[in-house]
Amino acid sequence: MQGILKKAIGGFYYVKCGDKEYECKARGSFRKSGKSPVAGDMVEISVPNDGFAAIEKILPRKNSLKRPPLANIDVLVIVCSTVNPSPNFTVIDKMTAAAINNDMQPIIVVSKNDLKNGENIAEIYRHAGFEVFVTSSDDKQEAERLKSFLQGKTSAFTGNSGVGKSTLLNLLFPSLNLETGIISQKLGRGRHTTRAVELFELDGCLVADTPGFSTMELQMYKMTDKDNMQYCFPEFEQYLGECQFTSCAHICEKGCRILQAVKDGDIEPTRHQSYVAMYNEVKDIKAWQLK
Repeated sequence: MQGILKKAIGGFYYVKCGDKEYECKARGSFRKSGKSPVAGDMVEISVPNDGFAAIEKILPRKNSLKRPPLANIDVLVIVCSTVNPSPNFTVIDKMTAAAINNDMQPIIVVSKNDLKNGENIAEIYRHAGFEVFVTSSDDKQEAERLKSFLQGKTSAFTGNSGVGKSTLLNLLFPSLNLETGIISQKLGRGRHTTRAVELFELDGCLVADTPGFSTMELQMYKMTDKDNMQYCFPEFEQYLGECQFTSCAHICEKGCRILQAVKDGDIEPTRHQSYVAMYNEVKDIKAWQLK
């Protein structure tokens, strides 16, 4: 039978086939191949008369992420808060770039708008061409707009610990009743209330809540080609090919059209700063190091 893998915990995989969910083990061949089933995978399973069902085959993936471990995602919902914790633009921009690089649509949700106005954050990403939602715990209208956007799609909610992913999901889908965390006053960030990736079928949406994170390594997201980095920033696209030098890296070169757009206010400075940081992170990686 074919089905979708909903979650993986402690070596057990929970696969939904039709109206029934099966607790499965994975064949040993997966360990040998180094390719493990992850939430969102479409898989083939066998169901014996006695004993555990088994995952026999992982069907071809549309895309995948290593952290959080997910496959076949349409929309990556990147949640950032206005305060407690304050937005980390480098991490947000790495996630938007990783989504684009892995054939997912990134959208931005600015949370805790009731604690501090988030329009300045939202405007950065609207200016860059992203779909943006500004939410608070009492704004049901914006939550409904987001919920409508996610209809019929497989989406993953991700972002730094403490930004309010679980709170937002509870607002969108009250039946979930996810555990929410307390912000550490000492660290200024949240505790990890989500410990495993799980897909939920809710009101016509397939949604993954994911563990929070605070850093991101580009190698984990197949982003190691410095020359490809420019294509992960959609606001750069209209200026590519207009630089004075064809080998322009858009860092500090003379006659760079991207740098001119930043100077003219057509590209947000924080976005370009993130691009430079990401370019420098991967520019010296050699092919043998990736192996």
